[in-house]
Order: sequence, then C-alpha cells, then structure tokens
Amino acid sequence: MTADTNVLLRTIVDDDEAQTTRAVDLLETADMVAVSLQTLCELVWVLRSRYGADRADIAAPLRTLLNTSNVVVNRPAAEAGLSLLDAGGRFCRWRHCI
Repeated sequence: MTADTNVLLRTIVDDDEAQTTRAVDLLETADMVAVSLQTLCELVWVLRSRYGADRADIAAPLRTLLNTSNVVVNRPAAEAGLSLLDAGGRFCRWRHCI
C-alpha cells in the first residue's frame, strides 16, 4: 500500500478515534507501506502549520516511521531532511516547509 499524508497524520495526531484506529490498522497489516518524499514533506508542513508542532515533535514520529520494518521510503533523503530539521533548517526545499 501507499500511505498518503492523511493516513500518516491520523496516526500521529490521534484527533479522531475512528480514523486513527483505521489508519493504524492499515499500516500494521500491510506487508509493505510505501511513503513518498512528497508525503513526508506535506506531513511536516501540516504538523507545523496546522497543529503548531515544534521540530522535536515532528522529528520523533518521522524517526519512528523510518524505523518501522514494513515502511519503504528513500531513507537517505529522509534522514538528510531529519538532520537538517535537527540543525534548525528545513526538512524539505518547499518554500512553506520547515
């Protein structure tokens, strides 16, 4: 399966019990979960702009996602983004992304 921003967001913010349960079930039961870099960038942007999350509160769930055995992502690029985020830079190169 390919996870979009909304599926990942539901598992992180847990703001709707039914949607969170469904998203977690989808991710846990999938043999493989593909996550695009665009999805990660959108996730970072939504967490920051809509939920006011700080860098540490954004980095932690991203690291958990990267360390999940069934998740497939461009790890070098995602880890580079996390390093930049940790250093106070932008996770991605979009103008509105942190």
